[in-house]
This record gives sequence, structure tokens and C-alpha cells, in this order.
Amino acid sequence: MTSVESWEREEFRVPGLAEPISHYTDAVVAGPLVFISGCAPVDSSGRLVGSDIRAQARQVHENLKLVLDATGSDFSQITKVVVYVTDMSEREAINDVRREYFGSARPASTLVEVAALAIPGMRVEIEATAVRGTAAGADPA
Repeated sequence: MTSVESWEREEFRVPGLAEPISHYTDAVVAGPLVFISGCAPVDSSGRLVGSDIRAQARQVHENLKLVLDATGSDFSQITKVVVYVTDMSEREAINDVRREYFGSARPASTLVEVAALAIPGMRVEIEATAVRGTAAGADPA
């Protein structure tokens, strides 16, 4: 294991994701860690995908997958998620979609209800931290 002092920091802008709406990047890799910015339920053009919570949750997870692929990780390597919702009663629908992507992997998780998210009509946003590498042990470099 390398020391923290030797970790390099690399910013990632991921092809297929919309341009960030403010001063941030899609992910930052520092050593073996991947810090993923909040993923919104938008397509590659930045358009909100549907008003249905399941459709929005699927789009968020598809966007997370793009970032994980680009940084050499996968859902099984996510260690922590923070899920922001505008309606706590939609938690179970989001969990159903989450199980589709995470399978048996269970990250540490925080769920927060907020009054609004960055894009009008947006109902869910997820940020994540992962370990670089895949469950199969492949070296992403």
C-alpha cells in the first residue's frame, strides 16, 4: 500500500454525461479512491429524464455506471453513497432500483430529504465514494 503523500489526484470528465452545471467535475480519483459528484437523472444533453421516480433513479444509476467504468471501478466497489430525495416516501422505489445495480453489495449509506435539488423536477441525486478496481481484482490502470 502506498502512503497518502504519494497519491496523485486526477479529475475525470466522463463521456456520455452532461456538462456540469457549475464549477465541479464528474469524479476525482485520489490514490485508490474514487469520489463521484452527485449524479442527476439527466441524459447526455442535460435534459431531465421523466418525472417517474423509478425512471429518474435508473438514470442516476446509469450515470453512476458511466463514472465507475471511466474510473476503473464498479458498483461492488462503492463504499459509501449519499442519496438526496425530495420526498422520503419514495425511498423504497429508489431501493428497488438500487438493488438492480448493486446486487448483493451493500455500501454504507445516508439518505437525506431536501426541499429541492439543482434542476426543477429532479427528485433524486446520488453521490458516491468507491475503491478503484473491480470485484474481479482487475487492475484498472
